[in-house]
Amino acid sequence: MALAAQSNVQNKAVSATTKSWLFPFILVTSLFFFWGFVHNLDPILIPHLRKAFNLTDLQSSLIDSSVFIAYFAMALPAGYVMRKYGYKSGILIGLVLFGIGSILFVPAANSLQYVYFLGALFVIACGLTFLETAANPYVTILGPAETATKRLNFAQSFNGLAAFIAPTVVGPMILSGKNLTEAEMASMSSTELSTYLASEAASVKMPYLILGLIILAVAILFYFTNMPDVKDENVEGGEKASFRGALQSMKLRWGILAQFFYVGAQVCVGSFFIKMATTTAGIEEASAAKYLGFFGLAFMLGRFAGTFLMQYIQPRKLLIVYTTINILLSILAITGTGMIVVYTLIAIAFFMSIMFPTIFSMGIDGLGHNTKIGSSLIVMAIVGGALLPPVLGLVSDITGNIQYGYTVPLMCFAVILLFAFNGHKTNKA
Repeated sequence: MALAAQSNVQNKAVSATTKSWLFPFILVTSLFFFWGFVHNLDPILIPHLRKAFNLTDLQSSLIDSSVFIAYFAMALPAGYVMRKYGYKSGILIGLVLFGIGSILFVPAANSLQYVYFLGALFVIACGLTFLETAANPYVTILGPAETATKRLNFAQSFNGLAAFIAPTVVGPMILSGKNLTEAEMASMSSTELSTYLASEAASVKMPYLILGLIILAVAILFYFTNMPDVKDENVEGGEKASFRGALQSMKLRWGILAQFFYVGAQVCVGSFFIKMATTTAGIEEASAAKYLGFFGLAFMLGRFAGTFLMQYIQPRKLLIVYTTINILLSILAITGTGMIVVYTLIAIAFFMSIMFPTIFSMGIDGLGHNTKIGSSLIVMAIVGGALLPPVLGLVSDITGNIQYGYTVPLMCFAVILLFAFNGHKTNKA
């Protein structure tokens, strides 16, 4: 009788604990969708702005650079804010910056200046830095520790859902389908040319304005929601969180390196997808955008499939299998022709899907009171998305072949494979 009563009390305690983090978990999971949504508009913006401003592949890659350089610049400030004021404060700051940056697309389009688009994207990315620095580790602590990696992969699956919806729903709203040659543009009068450029630039205003207003509404919802928080604890002897202490972890050092190359690979493959599809398969821009939607769908399905498989396969071993497959697929993308290349890129998306959350959770594993610092450092590594796409663009411009540029993600996957073999180890540093 006493045992039954004790069991009943324990079950009620577990139920109460679950209820305390379930709604915040749902709310935080929505953030993964929103930043996935805006990130997956970048592959649409790249060909669109390349056309509107007559850019080279290297110049158009600055769209990715302006986004991901913000991660490097803002990750430490974001980590500091969360260590001092908690996860909720970091999320609120991130949402406000995200919303304001999206709305800034309206004056950027009115200005007809490429640099203003880059500025608006930088503001958005500053907000995303706060969100990702907060949300990724927050999801791992909202619930049982033993299911942290699986829970993070589940939340990141909604990032994949956004990767499907953004290009298929919003892509057609931005891409006009008009592809004028340099000769056609040169034959236009100044008035005709300015009208054409204005119409191309204007197509981004409404989607980003609506997105910005939605994000600000979500910020208000977060403000009025009670979010359980985890403050930096002082442990034995009053030990405090420190960068030096965090970097003593071999897991974290490997995680930073692997995340740098993973994000670089993901951005390279996705951002130049439309260029690869139109040049290797000879399909129209609008059709390529639809295939980009399938690219996002594959990414989403890969996340859900990976979360399911992690019930039976250790995440590190699954990462080894997925990365090996992507190395082989990258070689096929470089050497293949026609629609084979398009389908290969879609397959790469499927097997890339588990990499970010798995690398993240492996990297911060065992950091304890240094978790927020470790999270900031891994988010800083997202700067790989700023530095590696210009390398791909440069290779493409020099060789005149976009496929040769895909040697960059091939090398990235090789580094991730090394992480999968070695990044789980601990050291005595």
